[in-house]
Amino acid sequence: MAKRTRERGFPAAPEPLPVPVVDNHTHLDHIASVLPPTAPDGEPGTWPPSVADHLARAAAAGVDRVVQVGCDLPSARWTDALVRDEVRAVGALAIHPNEATLHAGIDEVGPDGLVPEPQEHHAVGLDDAIAEIADLAKGNDRVRAIGETGMDLFRTGPRGEEAQRQSFRAHIALAKELGLALQIHDRDAHAQVIEVLLADGAPERTVFHCYSGDAEMARVCAENGWYLSFAGPVTFKANDHLRAALTVAPRELVLLETDAPYLTPHPYRGQPNAPFAAAHTVRAMAAHLGEDLATLCADISANSGRVYGNW
Repeated sequence: MAKRTRERGFPAAPEPLPVPVVDNHTHLDHIASVLPPTAPDGEPGTWPPSVADHLARAAAAGVDRVVQVGCDLPSARWTDALVRDEVRAVGALAIHPNEATLHAGIDEVGPDGLVPEPQEHHAVGLDDAIAEIADLAKGNDRVRAIGETGMDLFRTGPRGEEAQRQSFRAHIALAKELGLALQIHDRDAHAQVIEVLLADGAPERTVFHCYSGDAEMARVCAENGWYLSFAGPVTFKANDHLRAALTVAPRELVLLETDAPYLTPHPYRGQPNAPFAAAHTVRAMAAHLGEDLATLCADISANSGRVYGNW
């Protein structure tokens, strides 16, 4: 799919958080691709920022660790290499559901209307692509999750849905085999994702990345011990359903993410996202809940440790 350049710089630097938190889903390798070619006024340092720049800026804001997500073959290889050397990052690897359809040779146009654009790496068959993810995860103890995997019915039709389901089930089995957490991508597919999880048996630590369901679905997640990871959309004015879900979610199941460089929180929507901006999101979450910010941050930090371990 074509990538859109963002014309503006990053959000304003937040006040440092009182307790450090984890951005449990970010794409450090994608950030440069959405930036303008030259630094907007007021952006400090080198342009585009390096991984080290992003992690230093995040640490200064109180986001001291990240889970870097590689969900296509090139990004998975890049992530594997990064987390071997970067002490502030661990990895999550998978074939994204929208990648799964391309590896399966399916060119359906989904409800989004976008025509699929296969790349060179999609010549690898779906089974072989998942096998490479398995090999990378088995060979690196800094890989702490399988993800993002799941289903995305906004981007495909019936044939693609079946390929995504096949891929999702294979990733669930891999996460359980390796004892790793599972990060789920769920777009317009709540019922289908939950059906597969219940039928196959979810891994012990299952995370709905960028949670997009309502309060009723949050209760289903809570009943099954599944984690809800909230990103910038929980701050968007129209998303009362996400704030309702946050309200009913048990605090021991709440996580925080950016999904950088996408889904930048209000009032910076439309600007490129980066891990430091998780500090803006968690402040909005605490304000909505009427909770002490330090307490919420401590809860999120503890939850992240239970899901991904220590680093």
